[in-house]
Amino acid sequence: MRREKMYRLDDHVACAIAGLPSDANILVNAARLAAQRHTLTYQEPVPVEQLVRALCDTKHGYTQFGGMRPFGVSLLYAGWDASKGFQLYQSDPSGNYGGWKAASVGANHAAATTALQADYAEGLDAAAAVKLAVKVLSKAMDSTALSPDKVELATLTRDAAGRVEFRVFEEAELKPLLDAVNAEQVAAKAREQAAAS
Repeated sequence: MRREKMYRLDDHVACAIAGLPSDANILVNAARLAAQRHTLTYQEPVPVEQLVRALCDTKHGYTQFGGMRPFGVSLLYAGWDASKGFQLYQSDPSGNYGGWKAASVGANHAAATTALQADYAEGLDAAAAVKLAVKVLSKAMDSTALSPDKVELATLTRDAAGRVEFRVFEEAELKPLLDAVNAEQVAAKAREQAAAS
């Protein structure tokens, strides 16, 4: 399965992109370099927000002068560090960023944000969060049914030893999740039609 939207920036930080993949590649490489420079200089992982801010400073610099076009990509950053724990940030092409408990970027992000506002609850476990993410994707995507060739899904967790793990779901583990949400949607439409008639 080809990966186009999910990237590991460092051992403890990953991102998802919405926009131009070529612009995202430049920014991902810049973030990886900044993370490695910090680790080399200070002998510790870069704090998540510091990495996000450095990348957003780069993005914002391209909006300041004529003759340079802004990067056409929005990013969601997920990471963990010792000072703030798990964090989620979103940045737009202008370089503005903000921290969130749940967020979306890309096409139909308004529908996804509405679904998140309705269904997100503090303290979700990993399995419930994955199910919510798939449900939100189903409401935001233009296709009638979700399939593994149209969806990329990844999690960022900590194991028992405290190591941060970035895991991208393979097709075999993604398909049952998508099928369950597709079945829920079909059942919900059937209930709506029965209520309407």
